[in-house]
Amino acid sequence: MSVQSGVFTPADRAEASYRYLPVDVPPGCAGVTIELEYERGVLDLGCFGPAGFRGWSGGARRQFSITADWATPGYLPGELEAGEWQVVLGLHRVPVDGLPWRVSVVPGRVSPPADPLPPPLPERPPARPLPAPAGMRWLAGDLHTHTVHSDGSLTVDELAALAVGQGLDFLAVTDHNTVSHHSCLPAAGLRAGVVLVPGQEVTTHRGHANAFGDIGWVDFRAPADQWVEGVELLSINHPLAADCSWRYPLERRPALAEIWHWTWLDRRWGGPMAWWQAAGPALVPVGGSDFHRPEQDRLPGEPTTWVLVSQHDVDGVLDGLRAGRTALSARRAGPVLLRLGDELVAVDAEGLLLAGATGRRRLVCSAVEAFPASPGPHWLEDGTTAVHALCG
Repeated sequence: MSVQSGVFTPADRAEASYRYLPVDVPPGCAGVTIELEYERGVLDLGCFGPAGFRGWSGGARRQFSITADWATPGYLPGELEAGEWQVVLGLHRVPVDGLPWRVSVVPGRVSPPADPLPPPLPERPPARPLPAPAGMRWLAGDLHTHTVHSDGSLTVDELAALAVGQGLDFLAVTDHNTVSHHSCLPAAGLRAGVVLVPGQEVTTHRGHANAFGDIGWVDFRAPADQWVEGVELLSINHPLAADCSWRYPLERRPALAEIWHWTWLDRRWGGPMAWWQAAGPALVPVGGSDFHRPEQDRLPGEPTTWVLVSQHDVDGVLDGLRAGRTALSARRAGPVLLRLGDELVAVDAEGLLLAGATGRRRLVCSAVEAFPASPGPHWLEDGTTAVHALCG
């Protein structure tokens, strides 16, 4: 076993957000366990091998193991290349009086825990058919969820089962700064009958962004403009969410933005809509529950992102996002606003007002009602101006 220790200060954090501790892995090493100890502040934890990224757990863990055929969730199993590895410490919150820390490196075989059995599937609510062009359908889903592969509490199978109970057709699983969950998604999705879209939440102290698709790991340490250039389907997450707000200046905005995040609790507040309109009509709106654990006061699909697809699979969802065919609602049931060609169609929205960037409002008088469409954001609001549904 080897040990490294020290004290980080605010000056250290000002100098560099990430610190790298060299670790020597000998040839033939069967496994390695890293243990981080500290008592105050917040340190993020991750690991790189000689060939590159091997995992990240942020502030969610203080210990991880990697072997050839198993790794702690958030980390990538595989051959332990001999040579210099790096334990990464992210200096997220460092108290003014300093942050003492200690890292222990324990080489040797690791006995993995038994794989948990997939949970029983709940009954799926009846399908909700929405108006759609011939050969296409609207899928209900959530584009922002987490599992034990970052700071969530559920396995991928448990999350998929929860989505079934919510009546969702798809989930994007977007664990923080890792892709270790991607290998679990196809089988878990097949067992549950839910499309599980591979994603990752690129997470930094100046903003978060979801990268969608099986595109490999995105280096969160790189400048944000590099994420935008290198990732076709990138969403700025919760751009107005307290200390997780988006604070990066960009040469070019990504295609998507999480206009409706769970933190939009008082939907009379016009901040998200103003941000969207300022970004321009080309921005594709998406929503996300940012689900982490059942004991929180929200479930996957709150809000719901609807995607118009021609095929009910991962490629279909990604193609729908790419084409900007999205609509957002507070949950799977309730009012929905859809853009279909040159019409806006309000569903289950009697008594609400159709509003848009021009300021004009039109009363919805029937269960399914179509209105002539104009470019740009539109939404359904009630008499208090609280938003119930929106589309681009």
